[in-house]
Amino acid sequence: MSERFRMTGLLLPQSVRSLSSMLVAFIWFSAFSLQAADHPPNILFIFSDDHAPQAIGAYGSKINQTPNLDRIAKEGAVFHNSFCANSICGPSRACILTGKHSHLNGFLRNGNRFDGSQTTFPKLMQNAGYQTAIIGKWHLSSNPTGFDHWEILPGQGNYYNPDFIQMDGKRKRYEGYCTDIITDLSLQWLQQRDPDKPFILMCQHKAPHRNWSPPERHFSLYKDSDVPEPETLLDSYEGRSALLKQNEMSLKDHFYWGHDMKFHGENGFPDYFLGRLGNREYSRMTEEQQRAWDAQYEPENQAFIEKMQAGELTDRQVLSWKYQRYIKDYLRCIQAVDDGVGQLLHYLDEADLADNTVVIYSSDQGFYLGEHGWYDKRWMFEESLRMPFLVRWPGVLQPETQSKALIQNIDYGPTFLDIAGAEIPEEMQGRSLVPLLHDQGQPSATWRDAIYYAYYENAAVHNVPVHDGVRTDRYKLMFFPRTREWNLFDLERDPQELKSVHAEPNYASILTGLQKRYRDLRRFYDVNTAVIPATRGDEPKWKARNQILNARAKKGEAELAFIGDSITQGWEGRGKAVWQQVYGDRQAINLGIGGDRTEHVIWRLTHGNLGKLKPKVVVLMIGTNNTGHFMQDPVEVAAGVQEILSILAERLPDTQVILQGIFPRGETSLDEARLNNVAINQLIRRYADGERVHFLDVSDAFLSQDGTISRDIMPDLLHLSTEGYQRWADALEPKLAELGL
Repeated sequence: MSERFRMTGLLLPQSVRSLSSMLVAFIWFSAFSLQAADHPPNILFIFSDDHAPQAIGAYGSKINQTPNLDRIAKEGAVFHNSFCANSICGPSRACILTGKHSHLNGFLRNGNRFDGSQTTFPKLMQNAGYQTAIIGKWHLSSNPTGFDHWEILPGQGNYYNPDFIQMDGKRKRYEGYCTDIITDLSLQWLQQRDPDKPFILMCQHKAPHRNWSPPERHFSLYKDSDVPEPETLLDSYEGRSALLKQNEMSLKDHFYWGHDMKFHGENGFPDYFLGRLGNREYSRMTEEQQRAWDAQYEPENQAFIEKMQAGELTDRQVLSWKYQRYIKDYLRCIQAVDDGVGQLLHYLDEADLADNTVVIYSSDQGFYLGEHGWYDKRWMFEESLRMPFLVRWPGVLQPETQSKALIQNIDYGPTFLDIAGAEIPEEMQGRSLVPLLHDQGQPSATWRDAIYYAYYENAAVHNVPVHDGVRTDRYKLMFFPRTREWNLFDLERDPQELKSVHAEPNYASILTGLQKRYRDLRRFYDVNTAVIPATRGDEPKWKARNQILNARAKKGEAELAFIGDSITQGWEGRGKAVWQQVYGDRQAINLGIGGDRTEHVIWRLTHGNLGKLKPKVVVLMIGTNNTGHFMQDPVEVAAGVQEILSILAERLPDTQVILQGIFPRGETSLDEARLNNVAINQLIRRYADGERVHFLDVSDAFLSQDGTISRDIMPDLLHLSTEGYQRWADALEPKLAELGL
């Protein structure tokens, strides 16, 4: 018992001791509050890339130690339910800067270009009197805005002897190791900043991103011992969506001989390793660095090669070797990050800044460390959905605070602004964590009950499909648009997410409830897939068709262009003879792809389908698959059509557009899908301006007097027969003639 609780050798009564403890805490917190009132808190935001929480001591790591990161947790808080909004590098960063989900900030996938003119928290921090700086990985294509100082890696950057883009646009190469250089540059800025102003410094590391090239000082780490393998390394992917089996991020099949596994020369075992990509970090090294590198890796490499050539290793042993090479390099890279964190914390101590600086450590998402047989991220499974969030705020957070509140990276920007005393814009979708921090991580009754996640990078590396979903404290619901299937996981009973229970009767009410929560959160966050560009390039037939259309469009030889889905593509099927007769000599081009929805047309028109085309007239009909696939709300589908019209107006300003009403479908006038299309048509007809856009509904051409559709016209009550295409052409012809065709 502390001496402050002893009087004349006797312990004070419990009630008095409790009162005294509260008084001491009040005095302690008050002292910090008075200091903060005079000097707004500084913020040091340390951000890494692909750092899995399961590789941090404070999160219970069983495979490595992170003493400096653990110090932040010990002196502050660990948030155990911290999640990203989109598990991929650039999008996660955009979510943080804007406080908005990807579909609203415009950066949905790597390769997009971040619009720096939009509202971001650094600009608002500047307005609040803060100095702002970002040093390290940026990965958003455009230059940073809202920062008084920035020095960033181009793209992914390099581990060895990296280049940094300067504020004048020039590049500067530093000799050394990237993590150390980012730390050193951050320390230099801290020492040179204006000491009379509060600051926010975003120190953003490349590590431990692929290809996991560690510094020489950590080469020997784990050298004489094996890292334990995860229990799900041999996941069969049964019991969940079949899409999991199509992944291209497995340790077993998708590691490169040079890039990932650090071998020199040609791929010696193509049945076990991918070729082509060499280790580009090695080519950047100085001779001295290469000697140190080869002294570490070559003995291990040659021993492995000899065993392989002798036939001494089973497939299972090869997988284990791959895992050890991967995980040890990954953890060695993390150790360098932890070193840098220690240096920054030491500087705050020595500069007498620690008491009034909020320190946060996070990463752009989690990562698979062999779980499910994977590396990388993207999927909504826990290992990549969860991201670390460690925070130290002296005078506010009590040491060793543990929080299970559901937080997300869209909350970071609002939190920084709240700390700075700046107003949080209504457009930011995240919520400030400051109330949580003041309440020692305990969520109030009004805190969120679920987070929304969405991944958009379809048909890209690793072949992870577009999907989204919601996660509560116990359950996770995922939706895969390609197969239109749900997966539901009970995280309490199945923390490794090995079996979806969406079809089990005893989970029926839970599935229904989460589906409603999913729909409600999508509405709350203004998610409308009809306007979000989406590729179907993971489908071979779609990809081949799209390439054909791009090639046609490059020629630029068209006076008339039809844009749409399978009904439009059908001009090359049942409508071929009619097309040849009516449009064969009119320089017409067919830009229809079966199965497309509005979002796919948006993608195509912005990714090559317009090519060099400058047609006089475009005939646009799209949206029936938005109805047929999802029975999507007519307001949402109409917004997708409007977005297509906007693209056409921007790219083809002199082209007349015939906006066709979506054709009728189904057996009767009360068919639900037909009614949905009718409702869409009621909305999109308003987009006609009589000058560039002309609405044309030719539904009567396909309907009998009683409102039914003859199968002679539409064999499946959706797609046209040859006679149906003749009727379409006849109904369209007067408008084409009116427009000069």
